[in-house]
Amino acid sequence: MRKASSNWLGKSVMVVMFSILILSFGIWGIADVFKGSSRSDVATVGDASISADQFRNNYTDRLQQLGRQFGRPLTSEQARAFGLDRQVLQQNIAELALDQQTKKMGLGLSDADVVRAISNDPNFKGLDGKFDRARFDALIRNFGYNEQRYVAEQRRVSLRRQVTGAIATGLEPTKTQIEALVRFQNEQRSVQYLTLAAAQAGKIDPPTPEALAAYFDERKTLFRAPEYRKVAILTVTPDDIAKSITVSDDDAKKQYELNRERYNTPEKRQVLQITFPNADDAKAARAKIDGGTSFEDLAKERGFKPSDIDLGVVTKADMDPMAAAAAFALPLNGVSQPVTSALSTSIVKVTKIEPAITPAYDSLAAKIKTEIAQTRARDQLRDLHNKIEDERGGGSNIAEAAQKVGLKAVTIDAVDRSGRGPDGQPVKGLPSGTDLVSQAFASNIGVENDPIQNNGGEIWFDVLGITPSRDRPLDEVKAQVEQRWTDDEISKRLRAKATEIVDKLNKGGRLDAEATSAGVKLQTAGPFKRDADVKGVPDRLVNAAFRTPKDGIGQTEGASATEQIVFKVTDIIVPPVDLSSEDVKKLKENLIRAMTEEQVQQYVAKVESDLGTRINQNAFAIATGATANQ
Repeated sequence: MRKASSNWLGKSVMVVMFSILILSFGIWGIADVFKGSSRSDVATVGDASISADQFRNNYTDRLQQLGRQFGRPLTSEQARAFGLDRQVLQQNIAELALDQQTKKMGLGLSDADVVRAISNDPNFKGLDGKFDRARFDALIRNFGYNEQRYVAEQRRVSLRRQVTGAIATGLEPTKTQIEALVRFQNEQRSVQYLTLAAAQAGKIDPPTPEALAAYFDERKTLFRAPEYRKVAILTVTPDDIAKSITVSDDDAKKQYELNRERYNTPEKRQVLQITFPNADDAKAARAKIDGGTSFEDLAKERGFKPSDIDLGVVTKADMDPMAAAAAFALPLNGVSQPVTSALSTSIVKVTKIEPAITPAYDSLAAKIKTEIAQTRARDQLRDLHNKIEDERGGGSNIAEAAQKVGLKAVTIDAVDRSGRGPDGQPVKGLPSGTDLVSQAFASNIGVENDPIQNNGGEIWFDVLGITPSRDRPLDEVKAQVEQRWTDDEISKRLRAKATEIVDKLNKGGRLDAEATSAGVKLQTAGPFKRDADVKGVPDRLVNAAFRTPKDGIGQTEGASATEQIVFKVTDIIVPPVDLSSEDVKKLKENLIRAMTEEQVQQYVAKVESDLGTRINQNAFAIATGATANQ
């Protein structure tokens, strides 16, 4: 349609077509195309259901969140390969089942409780330690929420936690469980081993032409030329635009004056604080200070160590508001009257004062100019986005659109799915921080792709050409085939030689003698744990050692298929279990967390079963972009 409407005749035709389409909707309506129906529900739990639109939104939100965490977007194919689609579906079903259970149990939560929970969330607090509305809006928007949707979701989450929290109360791993896991994690093994490499395989004669051709015919798919795509890319970021923006000193000074408080370093004070169970005790303590008892001696009398009363060097925002008001009104070494706050009554003393610092404009000029330039760059980026989209809507490809707005697109002549060119090397010019290649391979020639969000900017791309994957003839890849054939022959010989050595050792032979006979060095490693990354020791040897008893003999592949290792487990150390150690305490916490998750999963599964759960596989496949039979 875009190409057809690029001239006056095409535009006229399109106007007529859309007029007829709109008129037909007006006469016959839009039926279930937009209204939806139960047949389009992805899942049903009891009397409630998850619509295709609702699931698709949740699934897309999760994809975008993971994309931001990984620094590159995930394609639908990658997500399905990881099982993300079914994870999101199961999570949605579990949440819906719990929502119905909380309703059945009559649980509720006041608006004030929801607001309090959100206001106290440390993720939404600013530098002053208070709830920051702008930060809240930015964070929830970044995760695809508006305020109404986020508040509603937090209400549901809090109610679910009331149920799951009660289920998990009292769970405790047994002593036997803890001891078994500690021994499993901390067991150590030592080995002696020898490594057989290509030199021990002997001379490998080149394959005959017939043998090489037969080998190649059996493995043609390993040597296929991959599919390549020609791609035009336009990357625009605020940082790129900001470099070309000049900010005057007058503008920077205005910004400095308007935001002087933001650039200030607030006053800090070293504060000591003694807390009391009630106001009467605090008044009596203050009377003692008035009578000559020092603040520090009073703390000792009440059983406090110096570290117990020292709040450190803090700002006003770091303290309780009532205590802060008292502390920051005192002179150096001053002691306050009793202060009653929300949770306690206390007396505070100030032992050090660091005045607030207002930096001079000159020291901040460069920083302020950069901030202003980036703000203006974001505004320009919005304008550029609109202009580029207008050009694309008018029939221009991304290279043409870039040229019309004064930018230049980069053209990658050939790139495969792994980001490499025909020479096998990584392609230069691909934007970092995003998996543009996967999206290019999910698109096609002539498709108008949505821009990719990247580092606050956008990346546009067009697929200009496709070179299909093909079988390469033997002559084209002869060197690669010969090398693989040789490696396979080396691997076969080394496996046979390693097996022969193991047989000799099991019959009473010595590992050091076999190492000397093979012309290799006898090595030792350990003691190491089963999850250890031992320098110079292949992971396969570490894993094999923990499958072998003490004094047992074994063999395993080395760092590559052209290495074989023969080893003997020389020692096994099972350390004693110290149930009071920090490591064991952390292990216990992890065990409790795992037991809690298992208990909650079993409970949710029972709720789902009691309510009755049905999944519409066809609607699920359509919502995730898969075919119906997937």
